[in-house]
Amino acid sequence: MTDAGTTQREASRFLAVLDGAAVSPPPIWLMRQAGRYLPEYRAVRAEAGGFLDLCFDPARAARVTLQPIERFGFDAAILFSDILVIPHAMGRSVRFAEGEGPRLEPIDAEGIEALEVEGVVARLASVLETVERVRGSLPASTALIGFCGAPFTVATYMIAGRGTPDQAPARLLAARQPERFAMLIDRLVEASIDYLVAQLDAGADAVQIFDSWAGVLAPPSFRRWSEEPIARIVAGVRARKPGARIIGFPKGIDRAVAPFAAATGVNAVGVDWTVPLRAVRDELGGRCALQGNLDPMLLVAGGPALEAAIDDILEAMAGARFIFNLGHGIVPETPIAHVEQLIRRVRG
Repeated sequence: MTDAGTTQREASRFLAVLDGAAVSPPPIWLMRQAGRYLPEYRAVRAEAGGFLDLCFDPARAARVTLQPIERFGFDAAILFSDILVIPHAMGRSVRFAEGEGPRLEPIDAEGIEALEVEGVVARLASVLETVERVRGSLPASTALIGFCGAPFTVATYMIAGRGTPDQAPARLLAARQPERFAMLIDRLVEASIDYLVAQLDAGADAVQIFDSWAGVLAPPSFRRWSEEPIARIVAGVRARKPGARIIGFPKGIDRAVAPFAAATGVNAVGVDWTVPLRAVRDELGGRCALQGNLDPMLLVAGGPALEAAIDDILEAMAGARFIFNLGHGIVPETPIAHVEQLIRRVRG
């Protein structure tokens, strides 16, 4: 552990919350804070060509990771990448169609057996170089967050070949052929552990596991296909990186937050705007931090509605371990002035 790393951790308000402190005003960062709402991002994106080209270009990916820190002074930067770099590194075809999102070749039983877990980290060396570049450029007080997609969410894209409204293809496979689905989940768990450990080794201070589609699962399926794999990732990462700081973001689970926190052992749970913060705070009893949960549409709307929502969140979480964030990613049409309004209001 370097002196620079120790100084960084002691100075970071974001990491203080993950480590057990209640900080006022709360630290703030936004999911997808490096993205299309920023003109400087759009300029770099145009230079890079394709979206994956940008993800695998360490110099440009580092630039866009740092842009929201330079503009807004958030308490944490999050690595610019994508959850689908894992299937790409496992040998699957992944591309992004402009205006349509990701496109993959739907995976079958033979494809699941052929997935290349060994060598995933080596094939993601450019992403790890981005982590190193960003960590070397960040202010000492600003934390760096790495991430991966949760196995269930990544599997939904691999099975359907794209995003679908209710992820029915993955749910059907899990119901009809649970052994095959479990094989896919198991391989994604293994690859995700290796990838997150490598990000921490490269300089990430914490990592977040995004399960954006957890909310489509019934409670028993949620425990089997979302909660349990995430718990295995947390345990696997900490077996190699004791004390690793990990945030879980199982979107759409409402009042299952406390059981999820207990089962997985994460340092914080990210929650969306449908979650009643005060009730969940009471259920958690300080077991871990909460992160969230402003509706991204209120950030688009701005004005009094935005300020009232911010005030409600701050009141509900006063005195608790809390990281202010959105309940999901910032959307491209968000006015920059509203992000500035948000920061002023949170920081008081």
